[in-house]
Amino acid sequence: MSLITNVMDHSLDEGYAEAAARKQADGNGGMPKTLRAKLGLAGGLVLAALVVTVGAAQARVEAPVVAKEREELIDRIDRETEAADELEDGIDALRADVSARRSEALRRSGQSDRTDLVGLLAGAVAVHGPGVKLVVNDAKDASGGGDGDARSTTGFSDTGRVRDRDMQRVVNGLWESGAEAISVNGQRLTALSAIRAAGDAILVDNRPLVPPYTVFAVGDGHRLSSRFQNSSDGLYLQALQESYDIRTALSVEDELRLPAAPSVIVRTARPTTETAPEKGTP
Repeated sequence: MSLITNVMDHSLDEGYAEAAARKQADGNGGMPKTLRAKLGLAGGLVLAALVVTVGAAQARVEAPVVAKEREELIDRIDRETEAADELEDGIDALRADVSARRSEALRRSGQSDRTDLVGLLAGAVAVHGPGVKLVVNDAKDASGGGDGDARSTTGFSDTGRVRDRDMQRVVNGLWESGAEAISVNGQRLTALSAIRAAGDAILVDNRPLVPPYTVFAVGDGHRLSSRFQNSSDGLYLQALQESYDIRTALSVEDELRLPAAPSVIVRTARPTTETAPEKGTP
């Protein structure tokens, strides 16, 4: 206790003051005494001031250049974005034209019905009909960040954010419940579609989506809704809502419209024209 009392009564400031007084009494106050030392100190101060002044002047001269380069970069990004949008619009127009010409050619050959069915199942054509609308959203107090990994073995995360694995289970549950066509935030899903994550963002076919996630599923609305809610994936979604405040809303709709998916490009497979050999032929 005496040591603590001594520390409290005699602060370190007193010790510093005594040391400075002794140093000054000995003639070592910290300031240079000789002319050479004083000139050296003055030269050092002048050099430091010169470096600071030159740096400030250079920064002031380069500031307009940096600002101009930044504006030029922003303008370039805007121009490239507009060009990309125009190209995308052109692609959509060409895709619609190709689809119309193909449908007309198949109609003339008498194969339009079968091709329409194949196109519907493959997601190559826009569709409409009854079904269900499912909206999945993050919790109101969802925290950002997290490690971006998929949910743990328990299937949940404490961030309150919807993850890619959640949307995968939702979509798979709707397919298993009888959905005939599905889209997520306007992105039509096909057999080749992928739902992945990039940090906290959910990607559908490499296109980032933002919550809320609106899922349209065409099918027998009432049956589809009932089967999905009673499925394991529907119960998983309900557990997310009850335990982690993930917001969901499921409704039966009389009319839904889903866009066509981008055309599938075949890069390797080719149709064969060779006839199979007859049995017994060497």
